[in-house]
Amino acid sequence: MAVSPPAGPPDQDRAFFGHPAGLSTLFFTEMWERLSYYGMRAFLILYLKAAVEHGGRGMSVGAAGGVVGLWASSVYLLSLPGGWIADRFLGQRRAVTWGGIGIALGAVLLALPYDGLFYPGLVVNAIGTGLLKPNISTIVGQLYKPGDIRRDAGFTIYYMGINIGALFAPFICGYLAQNEGFRAFLGDHGIDPNLCWKFAFAAPAVGMIAGVLQYVTGKRLGDAGMHPTIPTDPQKAARDRTVLAVVLGGLGLLLVAGVVIAFTGVLDISQDDIELGFGIGLTIAAIGLFVGLFKNARDDKERKGVIAMIALFLGCIMFFGIFEQASSTLNVFADDKVRHDWLGLHLESSYLQSANSFFVLLAAPFFAALWLRLAKRGKEPTSVTKFAIGMVLVALSFVVMLPALPDVVANVRVSPNYLILLYFVYTCAELCISPVGLSTMSKLAPARLAGMVMGTWFLGTSIGNFIAGNAAKLSESQGYGFLFKMLIISALITSAVLFFVAPKIKRMMGDEPTTLPKAIAKPIEE
Repeated sequence: MAVSPPAGPPDQDRAFFGHPAGLSTLFFTEMWERLSYYGMRAFLILYLKAAVEHGGRGMSVGAAGGVVGLWASSVYLLSLPGGWIADRFLGQRRAVTWGGIGIALGAVLLALPYDGLFYPGLVVNAIGTGLLKPNISTIVGQLYKPGDIRRDAGFTIYYMGINIGALFAPFICGYLAQNEGFRAFLGDHGIDPNLCWKFAFAAPAVGMIAGVLQYVTGKRLGDAGMHPTIPTDPQKAARDRTVLAVVLGGLGLLLVAGVVIAFTGVLDISQDDIELGFGIGLTIAAIGLFVGLFKNARDDKERKGVIAMIALFLGCIMFFGIFEQASSTLNVFADDKVRHDWLGLHLESSYLQSANSFFVLLAAPFFAALWLRLAKRGKEPTSVTKFAIGMVLVALSFVVMLPALPDVVANVRVSPNYLILLYFVYTCAELCISPVGLSTMSKLAPARLAGMVMGTWFLGTSIGNFIAGNAAKLSESQGYGFLFKMLIISALITSAVLFFVAPKIKRMMGDEPTTLPKAIAKPIEE
């Protein structure tokens, strides 16, 4: 077996399209991880609401949306301890390895033909994603020396992996989960067709196992992400170990509770109780985080910056609360209310989940060119104004759906073009918001609180996903017309608030417009 020559200094390593060889390892690892996440996201609520006689769990739409909301919210919430554990104990390199193993193990549990493993599988999957997600992009940055002009282009290539995984995942998993031809294939080979859902869960498991194997065998990462930052002060190190014990104990109790509930039903805890407790916990976490930021501010300017961040934090919650309808109410809408033929092709409802990634690849270069052209003319909007414009576009995306409502009420399936157009406008909104949200918040907070600011964005994303999942209850009880109009109004109110505070935040930041990087990327939280 040939031995690869040792990599040269980081600025001389140009083995992967002119970039460090390790970038290829991270590219494919992230591609497989996103295929796992977006593959499950494409069909999870459909599996939960499918009738038991068709292999599903027979849940109501509202209950199914609640489960999806809890899972997706936990993924982002667990990114906070996941990043901290890597920083203090594991290092990003080992955290990604163990995170990938957790994702794969969770998917394996979900794929096994025993329904009692479903909730433990979701918990393990969320823990693994929370450990991998915040750390792999950190390693990408560490591949480059400070001042290396290739860094932005490197992240462009890396984010291509995200979009490739997100683009193809719904087609792969959606086909296995929903296609009647595949069900017939299983039946012809003596396999229960209802196990199609289990094959759909197995696809992310196989992909993530492949991702972990190529990650551990082909690292070529040098020292990037290898060493944690351990406090030299013994008291601080002891405090960190205590916090770690509490975090691991809490995660262990969560997993044990999931197993006990799944296998015995001894714990008399309803889903509503879990969701209520989770929502209260998120609220307390948000208040505690901002109290901590405010108390750590050293002067009046920093305190005003923290106050200004509250508007962006609420905007973050509202954006993801609406944007993540894609995995809950819009997925159910596609399954129940949309025709499954388009341009002579048969479309499974889950396939439409690929539209956002396709439009990101298509529209990101246009937005990059637009902001640069406006910047040259001195007319580029400020970052907060872009956020506000994005919220207007979010509202317009649901305005697109209003003409379909009469047919929906009459139980007539509508054209897929409604959702395709919605996802196009969605993407335009995303490209106004995703490059600037976290960047703007980080400018408002001092550099020494950068970690807490990152945590604030992840927390806002988590709350948004929780709200999006629970919106399914509203569509089930009040109808899609009521939900869509509520989302339009909420987005417009958020936009108005952001337009109002934009000049004030600009003065606090000394804000220069934040131009979209030349990266073809999913949202910042990806």
